[in-house]
Amino acid sequence: MFAPLNPDTLRQGLSAGLPTLKGIVFDMDGTLCEPQTWMFRKMREALGIGKSVDILDHIESLLPPNRVAAEESIRAIEREAMASTCTSTLAQMKPQLGLVPLMKYLTERGICKAICTRNFDVPVNHLLQTFLPEFTFSPIMTRTFKPNKPHPACILHIQKQWAVQTSEMMMIGDSIEDMVAGRNAGALTVLLLAQDGHNAHLADVEYTDCVVTKLDHLIPLLEEGKLTKHKDRTRSKL
Repeated sequence: MFAPLNPDTLRQGLSAGLPTLKGIVFDMDGTLCEPQTWMFRKMREALGIGKSVDILDHIESLLPPNRVAAEESIRAIEREAMASTCTSTLAQMKPQLGLVPLMKYLTERGICKAICTRNFDVPVNHLLQTFLPEFTFSPIMTRTFKPNKPHPACILHIQKQWAVQTSEMMMIGDSIEDMVAGRNAGALTVLLLAQDGHNAHLADVEYTDCVVTKLDHLIPLLEEGKLTKHKDRTRSKL
């Protein structure tokens, strides 16, 4: 558990030996913005691979000329996903419910914010400039960082940048890669359930500590110190 962020009860939590939350690492697609499952389907179609094949692993396995072409094909699909003027309502990047209230709260409480995503930098910058222009995220780790999730290296890199312990960090995401990376780095993991329930099965995997259905549902849990970590796995389901 973390000590409550509420200043009135923080000292009590610290006296009980609870760690203080210092920073949160966010996934992007499906976490900061609504999941764009159509996008990954189109990527697999463009690359000619099935659902069981990891998109980034497949691209890395290609010879250089083919790799460049494959990277550009998925970049084009990601650019389509950003287009708010696209005629298809599916092809629009939309912020997650509760996104801004949570960011305001974290900023007020002095909590660091970073991004670890398997997207490239253009859609990440688009999201931040469009929906979160007043908030700071640093560092921002995209798919150019290797090894990427589910390897914990990205989170460990952020930990060093922040000069904190991983026990003082949280990883929030919507995929098994997010949960595995966070757990193996030593951070508390929070699963954001998708509105259509497609990732509900991840609520019970061993890598998931807490479960929420909206980002701002984290606010009372953080304020009151009710997030539970690792072996003591009483879930915070809201």
